[in-house]
Amino acid sequence: MTKLSVNINKIATLRNARGGNVPDVLKVAVDVQNFGADGITVHPRPDERHIRKKDVYDIRGIIKTEFNIEGYPSPAFLELVKNVKPNQVTLVPDPPEAITSNAGWNTIVHLSFLQDIIADLKEHGIRTSIFIGTEPEMIKNAALTNTDRIELYTEPYAAHYHIDREKAIAPFVEAANLAAKAGMMINAGHDLSLENLKFFNERIPFLKEVSIGHALIADALYFGLEKTISLYKQQLVKER
Repeated sequence: MTKLSVNINKIATLRNARGGNVPDVLKVAVDVQNFGADGITVHPRPDERHIRKKDVYDIRGIIKTEFNIEGYPSPAFLELVKNVKPNQVTLVPDPPEAITSNAGWNTIVHLSFLQDIIADLKEHGIRTSIFIGTEPEMIKNAALTNTDRIELYTEPYAAHYHIDREKAIAPFVEAANLAAKAGMMINAGHDLSLENLKFFNERIPFLKEVSIGHALIADALYFGLEKTISLYKQQLVKER
């Protein structure tokens, strides 16, 4: 079964909109864990517009499930994750002002940069993943960074799923096979939802984990958080 890591950034966005501590991000992190999620994901940004630095430290101290921290590897971000020591750090190439991640790494241009960062994180005992598109040359070069995993950027799949899902999934299947052949494990995330997740999970070989936030939290407004996590987990059972 593919693991589900729930990104709770949107909970922090809602809290920050009014100040105070409603909803309680820490309580939600524990609830998400108790409701059956396999991991918690956060993506702190320099302006702290959703997850704050303090949240990252506090969450680390109260959850037992896997903790994944996403972010651009600035000096401040790297200092944070090396202090917190999450189970996994997912490196994303987006600048601080980006609303959300919208592209994968160019692993050719940024090869030495990523190699140095990944080596540093591994010295601190942290598993690494890099956010990446499906271009074969980028996948092949990702292996040269010595990352443990890649996270496939799935927005193009989600955008074209209703037009032609077979065509939409094809480059992701190829990318997953290339990554596995190169010895990397495979995560995925961005715009995955109850509509498109099951098909993606069934067709992508070697898929280890998905990270989902926006769609899952939006669905929780209708179904409730516990039921929503259960619904997403159901989509991740691979039929034999």
